[in-house]
Amino acid sequence: MNTSDNTFKAISKFNDSISFDKISVDRKNILQPLIDYIQHKVDQSEEVNLNFICTHNSRRSHLSQIWAQVAANYYKIPNITCYSGGTETTAMFSMIGETLKKQGFQVTKIADVTNPVFAIKYTMDAHPVICFSKTYDDSFNPVKNFAAIMTCSSANEACPFIPGSEKRIAVTYEDPKAFDDTPQQAEKYLERSIQIATEMHYVFSSIK
Repeated sequence: MNTSDNTFKAISKFNDSISFDKISVDRKNILQPLIDYIQHKVDQSEEVNLNFICTHNSRRSHLSQIWAQVAANYYKIPNITCYSGGTETTAMFSMIGETLKKQGFQVTKIADVTNPVFAIKYTMDAHPVICFSKTYDDSFNPVKNFAAIMTCSSANEACPFIPGSEKRIAVTYEDPKAFDDTPQQAEKYLERSIQIATEMHYVFSSIK
């Protein structure tokens, strides 16, 4: 769809290949509140701030943040800024960066510390997505006028209330961490990234 920008070739090809056929009715129902939130903001010509939250802000929340930003760009939905956070700080797990590289992203480590900071680019036309592990209420993230999207069940259960959020939406994913240090690790991280990418594309394709 979005062929006029400078999205990196592999990502552009992947974006164009996405099909929603395998998204179940149950999953579409889970995603609908997120669609409704974004649509309401777009209708009001307001900025849309999405904070994807998981326990450690190390895997699923980062994938969701990145793919939501990519999908917003692909469908040309304006004023979308995606963030991520956790209930505690750890580090973005190395397999997230490796998986994204395989999918065509440019992943640059801009701070080589215990909790490294990465700049993740998908196009030459947009600012990179800045990724590092942080709590959901970190100063890097919005303090008000945002939706809190819970990407893991444990964070969803531990945080019944997110201060400053306008809307709290549960869109949970299975943790690929279960396959760490197994022969299936790379396959399962890619599988989860593709699932999240597909669902974020579905969300933004639904915005009118």
